[in-house]
Amino acid sequence: MRIRDVVVDPPLVLAPMEGVTDLTFRRLVRQIGGCGMTFTEFIPAAGLAQNHASAKLTAQFDPDEHPIAIQVYGRDPAMLAEGARVAAEMGADVVDLNMGCPSKSVCANSGGSSLLREPDVARDIVRAIRAAVTIPFTVKMRTGWDPAHKNAPQIAWMCQEEGAEAVTIHWRTRTDLYGGVRELDTIAEVKRRLSIPVVANGDIVDAESARDTFARTGCDAVMIGRGAIKNPWVFREIGQALFDGPAVVVDADEKQRVLLGYFDSVQVGRRTETGALGRFKKIAKYFTTGLPHGDLFQRAVLHAMSADDARARVIAYFDRLRQFERGDLDAFEGLDLERVAG
Repeated sequence: MRIRDVVVDPPLVLAPMEGVTDLTFRRLVRQIGGCGMTFTEFIPAAGLAQNHASAKLTAQFDPDEHPIAIQVYGRDPAMLAEGARVAAEMGADVVDLNMGCPSKSVCANSGGSSLLREPDVARDIVRAIRAAVTIPFTVKMRTGWDPAHKNAPQIAWMCQEEGAEAVTIHWRTRTDLYGGVRELDTIAEVKRRLSIPVVANGDIVDAESARDTFARTGCDAVMIGRGAIKNPWVFREIGQALFDGPAVVVDADEKQRVLLGYFDSVQVGRRTETGALGRFKKIAKYFTTGLPHGDLFQRAVLHAMSADDARARVIAYFDRLRQFERGDLDAFEGLDLERVAG
């Protein structure tokens, strides 16, 4: 997929996720490989425009992290335009407008998916951002505010006509939040109407769901969110299945290597041990979902009181998992991870 001169290869994109897709997590995904483009967490455009340290920190990316999109949100066209200009100055390949976030706090201030209910305001914002930046400009949205008002085809058309160069559509509406019944027809309609690239988003967690989304929508790329938290190898797995990518082996050794590598990175990037441990716990719980005794691991890491305790419990769990993978079905018998201390 191309967004003007930005090549997204493979056409697999890491979604922007608040509290998740910081620089450390994006490094983890890039280290594993298979992702064609990354997005920052969403950033208040006013924070960038007013040079707030927290906004600038959230927008940071590595010199070799390309292509990278910085996503901004807000309601005021002039502030969004200035925030987008700052994002471009920082070296982003793409600036993206958030019209999809369902968060109450964001929607209460008429940002995110609330803009789907105000097409005139949305048009003013798109025009202002397009006039402010020369780099590629994209928009991410949901299919509508609620199931009775799925106006993404109309909003996406407006965005294209006002100069947006790609759109991402999440199949959920705002009122669906993180539930709802999977519906891809609206995304397919957007794709039929538009000439710019269309990226499909929502519950893409493996090769089967990615293949189904490509087939049913005709989209140019897929965006993966929560599926990448549970399984950051998902990009390589989809790439192997759909695009003849290299073989992927995700065993206990690989999971432990990546998880502890992530922990090391978090500790470097956080000022306090408590902060690093909290971020690690948030990600670690997903890594063992569906694995033998993964629930025991999750509780043990959650109750770890120090970084050393957490690390020791990770090692103890994966030592047993290696034995299990070699055929020892009793490998976890008698293991009390919460008594393991560093």
